[in-house]
Amino acid sequence: MPIFVMLTTLTDAGRKTIKNKPERMKEVNNEVEAHGLRIIDQFALLGPYDFVNILEAPDVNAVSRVALALGARGTLQTMTMAAIPVDEFIASLKEV
Repeated sequence: MPIFVMLTTLTDAGRKTIKNKPERMKEVNNEVEAHGLRIIDQFALLGPYDFVNILEAPDVNAVSRVALALGARGTLQTMTMAAIPVDEFIASLKEV
């Protein structure tokens, strides 16, 4: 399945939610996986983004639906990028 990197920034409302209920992060993970995505790894970040998630999704439409659903809550904003494993990328360059 395709891999995606999702960078997340919390809004003020999202920061309040996490401060008052840190386990909410795991609840959101369960919701993401219920949409057919698999969370490969997740990290809290220091800097302009609060979290990075490495996701596996059936296709770009599935990950787009999840990003939209999460963002519509008003607690976070996402930036999602497709990721290509380096070995696959190298192989694709040799096919040209």
